[in-house]
Amino acid sequence: MFTTMYQSRISGLGKYLPENVVTNKDLSKIMDTSDEWIQERTGIRERRHIRKGSEDTTASMGAAAARIAIERAGIQTEEIELILFATLSPDYYFPGSGVLVQELLEIPTCPAMDIRNQCSGFIYALSTADQFIKTGMCKNVLLVGSEYHSGGMDFTTRGRTVSVIFGDGAGAAVLTREEDTTKGIQSTHLYSEGKYAEELAIIGPSTKRWIPEIVADYDEDDMRYHPYMNGQLVFKNAVVRFSQVIQEALQKNGKDTADIDLFIPHQANLRIAQFVQKKFGLRDDQVYNNIMRYGNTTAASIPIAMSEAWAEGKIKQDDTVLLAAFGSGFTWGSALINW
Repeated sequence: MFTTMYQSRISGLGKYLPENVVTNKDLSKIMDTSDEWIQERTGIRERRHIRKGSEDTTASMGAAAARIAIERAGIQTEEIELILFATLSPDYYFPGSGVLVQELLEIPTCPAMDIRNQCSGFIYALSTADQFIKTGMCKNVLLVGSEYHSGGMDFTTRGRTVSVIFGDGAGAAVLTREEDTTKGIQSTHLYSEGKYAEELAIIGPSTKRWIPEIVADYDEDDMRYHPYMNGQLVFKNAVVRFSQVIQEALQKNGKDTADIDLFIPHQANLRIAQFVQKKFGLRDDQVYNNIMRYGNTTAASIPIAMSEAWAEGKIKQDDTVLLAAFGSGFTWGSALINW
């Protein structure tokens, strides 16, 4: 019979946001939209975009957030034994951004791998790191979620249903071995349903249709090279899967909603978060949302929100924190943490 030797706990958090603030009014100048239209559907007021000509990249933003998380964890970079990098917008097709962060942070030889699970990416990374620590393989694991969305968006009226939602940014966490089994990550729960893979996706370019074919057959109306989202289907599935995976985390740990000190959902859409909050009867002070300021930062949204909530004193020692996400794939997951 397998006996868990260790727990893993979050020992440090960090975030990085580009300085360039893009408001709904700014977007209304380049496409047929309005502040009212965007806020009514998403709850977003503004987001951050990397300014053209900036040196910010997916990896450099991740490294900036990671430096803060490592410092707050009270460890040195050479004590990191594994890097997990969650993103849908890597710097290159290959290699992954994890090794780029390793180089930027001057971390010596260690494993580094990317996790391509989009909006659920950070929870997938958290669960993966948890297994490495629980089994005694690692003592300190660096998790990074970073996204550079703005470089690949269609900022015309045609693309507004997607482009108004997403923002750029990065968040990071250090997971550290903990011997007190009442502390740290108590459970994680991961799922996917591949039949919906193309309902929230960028289909091309791909190695099946590479540069020569794209150039030869280029059509500016070909939307395969921009993000596609079946918004209604995503919303309907998100509220169901969010609810299921939250309930599973609570039941697994013998908790109910009154025991939750803070619920941090993936910042996909404020309307989804409000729907879930109402369904579970959570008070406003039990839920942390920041999508109003940053939009949907995909794999970065949960670590950015956790870092902010912790810095604002909304996550304290002995608090019970619940995380949940849903996104492209479809993939979804949750984690329950005793701080």
